[in-house]
Amino acid sequence: MNIPQVSDSELELMKIIWSKGGKALYAEIMESLAASGKGWQKNTVITLLSRLVEKGLLKTSKIGRRNEYEALATASDYQAAQTLTLVNKLYEGEAWGLAATLIERKMLTAEDCAELRRYWERNGET
Repeated sequence: MNIPQVSDSELELMKIIWSKGGKALYAEIMESLAASGKGWQKNTVITLLSRLVEKGLLKTSKIGRRNEYEALATASDYQAAQTLTLVNKLYEGEAWGLAATLIERKMLTAEDCAELRRYWERNGET
């Protein structure tokens, strides 16, 4: 699946939907936005949701008179696609460059590196 990039506001809506198991009613999305202190207007949210449908990241269905939005990509799939875009754009496809930057800039602690090593040993090639 080719996963397009989204705006920060669109991503905020996707995160809400992902946090609800990949499906959310419009009212639930609005409640989550209000609870997080974001007082977005109804028309703004509807426009953003429509864009996400157009981009193929959401599908919508009616439940009675209510709209339900379902994510067509998982959070993990989106993260992987965006990471690949970042690696290709900034590091010419060399993932080690990203890892080196994270270590050099102390964005990864020694504990993080140890956890990554354990993860690698469980799931990757040794």
